[in-house]
Amino acid sequence: EEGVGAAKLAAAAGADWVDLNCGCPIHEATRRGLGSAMLRQPVRLERLVRGIAAGSPLPVSVKVRLASEGGDVNVREVVGRLRAAGAAAVTIHGRTAEARYSKAADWRLIAECVEDNAEAGGGMPLLGNGDLLTQYEAHGRMAQSGVDGVMVGRGALIKPWIFKEFRDRRAWEPSAAERVAVYRQLACFMKEHFGDDAKGRRKAWYFLPWHFDFLSRYRPLPEEEFGERAAAAPLMQTRLPPAPEGTAPLERLLAHGDPSVHERVAAALWEASSDAGAVAALTRLAEGAELAALAR
Repeated sequence: EEGVGAAKLAAAAGADWVDLNCGCPIHEATRRGLGSAMLRQPVRLERLVRGIAAGSPLPVSVKVRLASEGGDVNVREVVGRLRAAGAAAVTIHGRTAEARYSKAADWRLIAECVEDNAEAGGGMPLLGNGDLLTQYEAHGRMAQSGVDGVMVGRGALIKPWIFKEFRDRRAWEPSAAERVAVYRQLACFMKEHFGDDAKGRRKAWYFLPWHFDFLSRYRPLPEEEFGERAAAAPLMQTRLPPAPEGTAPLERLLAHGDPSVHERVAAALWEASSDAGAVAALTRLAEGAELAALAR
């Protein structure tokens, strides 16, 4: 009943579908039997999804992992049961809950689920997820596994324009100034949502500086240079070389991993009244003695 009620609220708010996240490995969720803990009991999960799907005014999709924390790999059984329950689509994250994000995603096992689904008659879209940082990796994984689509997580946090790259089938390698414009747009969206005042800023600060833990990891990864390497091991799991000597100060700033620097970058974006103003403020920060001291 709770699930159906939530689906009805989502429909009233204008949603196109609802998704049941059975892939989250975070303890706050699993300790209450939610998230990936739901994979421990496939029969019970099938019953839950069947009930929600039957009463929901919207299609119901489900995201899963290969297994719950400490559990046996049972994704093929889980996907089969979700299909029988009436799930509109299933997204498979190619890691167990125990692996979290530390091991390469198992796209071979995702492909086996695709084969099972086809043998059962097809019709239910399957999406793959795990270690997608470039458009060529995403297209390659789709071709390799046969999934109907892919879901991107950390890759989109590192480079939010990955969806444009996927659509266009070519990389966009923005300059530092172009990335600042993208990041400032995020700050503007947060101002609109939380409010452009002290209270709004306090709320936004739970999120905006945190995003730079991911945004700072951006590096251009042209296919002609990294394509072969990506085929051998996902770039998301590969230690990439640091920025070379002589890199422009603004580039070094945007790639900085220190949380205190992320705070300063977020503040400059929040306070800037234009993209050009944000670039100017961040360039001053990048060329200042304070950042040089942190670099040492």
